[in-house]
Amino acid sequence: MAIWTSEIKELEKLYESFKGQLPDLVKELERLIKADDENMVLLYSRRCLEVIITDLCECELKRPRKTEPLKGIIDKLHKEEKIPSHIISSMYGLNELSTYGAHPKYFDPEQVKPVLNNLATIIKWYLKYNGLPIVGNPKTEEEKYESKHPIISPAVKSIAVLPFVDMSPERDQEYFCDGMAEEIINVLAHIDNIKVIARTSAFAFKGKQADIREIGQILDVETLLEGSVRKAGNRLRVTAQLIKVADGSHIWSEGYDREMKDVFAIQDEISLAIVDNLKVKLLGETKKAITSRKHSENLEAYNLYLKGTFWFQMLTAEGIKKALWYFEQALQKDPDFALANIGLANVTGSSSFWGNVRPNEAALKVNEYLNKALKIDSNLAEAYWIRGNSNAYYYWNLQEAERNYKHALHIIPNSSMIHSDYSFLLTCTGRHEEAISEAKRAQELDPLSGYASTYTGIAFDFAGQYERAIEEYRMTLVINPNYFFARFNLGLNYFSRGMIKEAIAEIETAVDLSGGTPWVTAWLASLYYRAGEKNKGDKLFENLKKKSETDYVPASSIFLIHRLRGEEDQALEWLKRACIEHDTFLFPLRNFSVVFPEGSKYMELLKGVGL
Repeated sequence: MAIWTSEIKELEKLYESFKGQLPDLVKELERLIKADDENMVLLYSRRCLEVIITDLCECELKRPRKTEPLKGIIDKLHKEEKIPSHIISSMYGLNELSTYGAHPKYFDPEQVKPVLNNLATIIKWYLKYNGLPIVGNPKTEEEKYESKHPIISPAVKSIAVLPFVDMSPERDQEYFCDGMAEEIINVLAHIDNIKVIARTSAFAFKGKQADIREIGQILDVETLLEGSVRKAGNRLRVTAQLIKVADGSHIWSEGYDREMKDVFAIQDEISLAIVDNLKVKLLGETKKAITSRKHSENLEAYNLYLKGTFWFQMLTAEGIKKALWYFEQALQKDPDFALANIGLANVTGSSSFWGNVRPNEAALKVNEYLNKALKIDSNLAEAYWIRGNSNAYYYWNLQEAERNYKHALHIIPNSSMIHSDYSFLLTCTGRHEEAISEAKRAQELDPLSGYASTYTGIAFDFAGQYERAIEEYRMTLVINPNYFFARFNLGLNYFSRGMIKEAIAEIETAVDLSGGTPWVTAWLASLYYRAGEKNKGDKLFENLKKKSETDYVPASSIFLIHRLRGEEDQALEWLKRACIEHDTFLFPLRNFSVVFPEGSKYMELLKGVGL
């Protein structure tokens, strides 16, 4: 059992926390701790899960379990949103992997560690669910990587702003309602001593009749802001209510009957009322930052900007195309609209990853838009964040990128996206403990975000904590099974450990979900060659080369295939081309030692260009 020592010690600590209070769980966990072989550990882990699930079936679903399989009950708890999503993910993982303990001939020692980690996660939550404290112990080796940011208690200064409801006569103002709520989130995100849930997680409840307490529990916040908008002609009626999650009571509510030109004043008034009611003291610098964002005085331009943001957040090819048009139209109406320039910078940067914009061309346009935005408003955190991405992916100036990210977080400390992107920079520079800390901070702010969870998985992956990484990817896929980025990175996790068959299965799915994105397709072709499936690899390779005749295909994609096929000369030529083009994928690709082993001619070429 020596190789599972740290996991068993963690469970022993938890055992001490409830010994004598939860007799059925105590009995099974005690057997687990005393078990003398891995197979029995899996078996008793499963029995611990059965005890917890049986109790939850009676308490949450209001009926006895009888003979229903564990998965069926977990499915119902998930569907009815009775349990936080990350706990559901751990339950699914433990249930699936612990079946090896029930069937000894299929036993695989690799399953034991993630089973124990999942069980510890579930028990910690279950103790909290039962109102029991956890006995404190010195940190285990893995706990050293937990977030250094103070975890904000759900009873203190925490809020989620839910999407505002469209009450307009024509019900055609969804984009405006979303924009109103999102702008309030953006304003509050500037305040360091309030935990503000990001848009992705807050908007996950849009159109759902979820209970206030359930939403608060899932997002781990004390308060929720609900609102509605009724827009008719030039008149605007906005209502807002600040609600205490614990009992559903109203802390504050207000209605605003104004003209459209007052929309920005309304947003600021709501934001400052929230701050006042949460009893947060604002420093002068912060108050100035949240009340001086440069909006357009041209309401038509502002509406176009909101529509562009609405479409960009769809993260589809069609959405990016429409967003580009709306942002361009907004700037035609108001050339001095800073946020519209930020929108164009974001769309252009994304197009160099998902579309046909070449990196050199995209970098120049992004820089142009950012300069315009900062000339109008030098305090725009979004501009410094995008500049950080630009310096990392286009110019490979990692020190300057880090300064950009830090400056952006100084202005808007509650940005999940910036914490995630900064985490990846730290991962790529080998600062794994810091990377995990930043990634977990992003998760605190956006607990239902596939983006944040996937980058947390990446941080664990490159720190060598492969099973923790898999947990994060699987959690993401429980929330959003079609999130290709999690599938893709789960496949790379398997590939890095020589599990080629499993890697192919995940990346085949990722290719389909991404619509055949070239760099995802290139990895799949490379894996086919590694698996000896030459015909499949050749077919994908030929498709990529044909696509490159009409569309932009990153040179790094062709390099990767030649490299993993062992064609050294061709690989080197394509790598040189990728360096000349400032291929955006070289920055993340350089971290794969199987592609760029230290001391190789490929790595030396990258070092020569500053990567």
